[in-house]
Amino acid sequence: MYSRLLVPLDGSTTAELALDHAASLARLSGATVVLLHVIEELKHSNGFERPQVYIEQVHPGFLAAGQALLDAAAARLRGQGLAVETLLVESKGERVSVLVAQQALSARCDLVVLGTHGRRGVDRLLMGSDAEQVARIAPVPVMLVRQPQSAAVTSQPEWVGTAA
Repeated sequence: MYSRLLVPLDGSTTAELALDHAASLARLSGATVVLLHVIEELKHSNGFERPQVYIEQVHPGFLAAGQALLDAAAARLRGQGLAVETLLVESKGERVSVLVAQQALSARCDLVVLGTHGRRGVDRLLMGSDAEQVARIAPVPVMLVRQPQSAAVTSQPEWVGTAA
């Protein structure tokens, strides 16, 4: 079925859900889970740091944080007996979705398991959707994992299913 699953991680709860789904798939198919974290340098710098401060403190700091995220997820999966690889990639202005698609190809993955916030309407228009873009451009199938809606939202009103 699947032999290599790419799971992009960003520390969000939806990424954790995607990781759980990928772990289940890996147990069923014996696949290797390839964990990916993309660092967007522009999100970690305000542009006012002196070059020396950026080189000696800021850059190593966000690289270490990204690697720590990957290491924690990898340790969790290895503790479950799964084969895991990690990839830490720095964006130099490229869209995250493009880098995810490129890594799916270069890491020879046959499925991307990706968390999505499921934004709709104005939020989607303003925030965009990296997950949707990955699904459009990835060279392999993409499984989008959405956070379940809260019980309050999914429960039916009392009048549903009752006779009038």
